[in-house]
Amino acid sequence: MNIQNIAKEVFEIESQEIANLTNLLTEDFEKAVKAVLNTSGKFIISGMGKSGIIGRKIAATLASTGTPSFFLHPGEAYHGDLGVIEKEDIVLLISNSGETDEVLKIIPFLKSQGNVTIGMSGNPQSTLGQNTNYHLNISIEKEACPLSLAPMSSTTATLVMGDAIAAALMKLRDFKDENFAKFHPGGSLGRRLLTTVETVMKKDNLPVCNEECNIKDVIYKITDGKCGLVVVLENDMIKGIITDGDIRRAMKTNENNFFSLIASDLMSRNPKLIQSSEKLTVASEIMSSTKINSLLVTNKNNKLAGIIQMYDLGI
Repeated sequence: MNIQNIAKEVFEIESQEIANLTNLLTEDFEKAVKAVLNTSGKFIISGMGKSGIIGRKIAATLASTGTPSFFLHPGEAYHGDLGVIEKEDIVLLISNSGETDEVLKIIPFLKSQGNVTIGMSGNPQSTLGQNTNYHLNISIEKEACPLSLAPMSSTTATLVMGDAIAAALMKLRDFKDENFAKFHPGGSLGRRLLTTVETVMKKDNLPVCNEECNIKDVIYKITDGKCGLVVVLENDMIKGIITDGDIRRAMKTNENNFFSLIASDLMSRNPKLIQSSEKLTVASEIMSSTKINSLLVTNKNNKLAGIIQMYDLGI
């Protein structure tokens, strides 16, 4: 038994079922998306068992991409939690068979309250399909389960249909990475998009020297500064930068007079700068495009305010 072949077969089956979803799309998908886009209420997802697990993920994706959404367990809903559903809310009910009792039981309440409902099942003619405003077909031909018992292809199809809804809403809302970051302030993307350079830059005991500084003092300052560089200043204005790489290159090209060199002989006169008020994402883009690891940070008066390095970005 080749274990890798088993995995490959699962991949092939599920990828084919995903591809088949394209042929199952109807106008109901567009109408459902527009209904969610235009509602002033929330988008509530409900499903039982494995469909519920996938429903939780769909709700989480929607909530993080600009659509107020949460998952409601159908069993809990039928025993009191229906009160969280307001008239303006749109409810997505998920059941692969379209006949899940716990899901069907909450439809009468939704109809009496006038909620717009979306059914997601593998059978448009099912009870669910026939009793919701819009139906999204997630039918499959084959489960990836070797016994054709455990929902595998069907749950993947459900998840992909949910992702399609979320992606469509993002496009229609012109949802950008800055918006995404607001909902993920603890992640690396949120950190880079929302945090300013000033927040993470090194600003105390900066390694600095003047143009007349001798090579020994330059090396000491680079070592003590622990930034791999020293900034050359004149009247608090940046004149240049000397990195540890500049020192090594100078040792190779100036073997005979290396110890007679001064800072002005070594410095690069046009170092890359960034304002302290810029976001970390800007610093990241500059470093990546120029293939450097450090930026000198300036304040509004264009004077040295700090140093930011690649590891400060949290990438």
